[in-house]
Amino acid sequence: MEIAVIGAGAIGSVVAGLLTKTGENVLLVGRPAQVKAIRDKGLAIKTSNGQETVPVRVAERLDRAYDLVIFTVKSQDLEQAYQDNMAYLEHGRVLTTQNGVQGDNLLSTHFEPGNMYSSIVMFGATYMQSGQVVLNFPGDWILGKPYTPLDNVIEDIAGILRKAFPVTVTPFILGMKWLKLFINFNNSIPACLNRSMQETFADLDFCRLSILLLNEGLQVVRSAGIEMVSLPSFPVERILGIAGMPIETAAGIMQKTLTGLSREPLYGSILQSIKRGKPSEIDFINGEVDLLAASLRMNAPLNRKIVALVHRVENTGVFFSPAQLKAEFGL
Repeated sequence: MEIAVIGAGAIGSVVAGLLTKTGENVLLVGRPAQVKAIRDKGLAIKTSNGQETVPVRVAERLDRAYDLVIFTVKSQDLEQAYQDNMAYLEHGRVLTTQNGVQGDNLLSTHFEPGNMYSSIVMFGATYMQSGQVVLNFPGDWILGKPYTPLDNVIEDIAGILRKAFPVTVTPFILGMKWLKLFINFNNSIPACLNRSMQETFADLDFCRLSILLLNEGLQVVRSAGIEMVSLPSFPVERILGIAGMPIETAAGIMQKTLTGLSREPLYGSILQSIKRGKPSEIDFINGEVDLLAASLRMNAPLNRKIVALVHRVENTGVFFSPAQLKAEFGL
């Protein structure tokens, strides 16, 4: 199976690099600076076992049709990525990897439903600079189909990806995406501060804020009648249990969990986009809850505020100090 990965950020680079190492024929599509860096020096991937350089094949556009095209750009960049490569996308199968729940919908007008595959990435990676990424921690790659029943092809895809990643196939991909959305809620706070996850959540006040955002979001999702489904290594009960605890107890658990995610500093996907001068995916994470609340004629003021603050940082380039962000939420 010939594979193309569109998006040479953290996740796309890790995927292309590790699949190339297994002997798969992979093309990584990236921006000019990324392509030049990888062509000149290879793709440097740092893991807990050290750093290695992988000679990944790269280009600025697809050069032909591929059996499988994996979109690893952020949700807000999906349409442009499609337009840039549409000449070779007409008949191929596509796999989405985006955070949030809208990635498949954003591409659905361009592809036959049966050719669309969806996924959730549970491993964490950080984009350092063009051609250099860190795999902060391993995790599952969960595959499903957003619009049609599971088929034999998804098992073929899973078999290839399993050469480099632990893979699970599920018929409940959308319910799992809603659960993963709440795991990604924590990215918004470090994005306002320009801090790593570990540094941010060493402060219990920001753990408390994380719990408040979570509780508000869960209330909206429950009101909408959305059923979340457990992930292979993250049961729904973990989120619901934290939400049902006294806030001080929940904040303590959140602090222990988030400060121990990785030995290397872990920068959430939203902050990584901001630091690269690109719009973030905040509208597809916390903003998804605010949008859903509005459709139900409910209010989600905390999530609406964090979305607005992230956009302020995007637009001004000025981050909040911890004291300023605490003042915004009355902490």
